[in-house]
Amino acid sequence: MSHQVNQEYYITRKPELLRKFDEESEGWRPVVVSRYGKEPADTIMREACQEFEDLIPRIPYIGGDDNRRTETLIESIRYLAFYKAMKKHGKTAAETGKILYDTLITQIDTTQQKIPPTEWQSPEKYFEKRKKGAEDSQERRYPGDYVYEFVLGDGKEFDYGYDYTECASIKFYHAQDADEFMPFYCYLDYPICGARGLGLSRTMTLAEGHEKCNHRFRPGRETRLAWPPPFLKGNDNS
Repeated sequence: MSHQVNQEYYITRKPELLRKFDEESEGWRPVVVSRYGKEPADTIMREACQEFEDLIPRIPYIGGDDNRRTETLIESIRYLAFYKAMKKHGKTAAETGKILYDTLITQIDTTQQKIPPTEWQSPEKYFEKRKKGAEDSQERRYPGDYVYEFVLGDGKEFDYGYDYTECASIKFYHAQDADEFMPFYCYLDYPICGARGLGLSRTMTLAEGHEKCNHRFRPGRETRLAWPPPFLKGNDNS
C-alpha cells in the first residue's frame, strides 16, 4: 500500500477525528479550568486541538478499519496532543496524566455500562476474534503497528489477556519526543477498564522498560483505581 493511500485514510476522516477530539476534550475542560482558571484552560484546549490536527497526517497506517487497534492508536494521539499543549505551558507529564485520570474517574458511573465482553457475544466467538487479531499483528505488515499475543486464561486468575511486545503508541510517542508521557497514558487503562467492568490486572509495561505489557482481564473483578501510579510514588505526585 502506497504512502499516499496511507495518508488518505486519516486525512479523509479528519472531520470525524476532530469531532471526536472535541467531544472527548470537553470532558477534560472542567478539570483543566479547576486547576488553572478559565482563560489559561481555553488557551490550552485550543492549542491541544491544533496539536491534534497537526498530528493527523503523521499517524501511521496500521490497517485502518481492518485493525481494531487503529482506534486505540488514535485515542493515544488525542492524549498526546493534550500533553504537547500542556508542555508548552510548563505543565508536566504527571500533571497531564492526573487531569486525564481524574476526568476518566468522574465518567466511570455516568458514561459506561459494565457489561462483560463475553455477554456481547459468545465467549468462543469473542476469544476467536481476539486471537485472530493477535495472529494478524505478528505478521508485522505495518512497522508502526502493535504486536501482541492472545493469552487464554484459566477462568480463575483471569479469563483472557494480551502480551504486547511492540506498541504503536510507544513508537509514535517516541517519534514525537514524548517518551516521558507514555507511562501516564498506559496507566489510564485502569480507569478505562474499570468503567467497562473488564477487571484489568497488569504487572509489566513496555513504557516502564519491561519486555512486554501483560494485560490480564477477568470481567466482574474490581479494577484497581488509585493515584499516584506505582512508578510515580516517591517522586512528583501531582
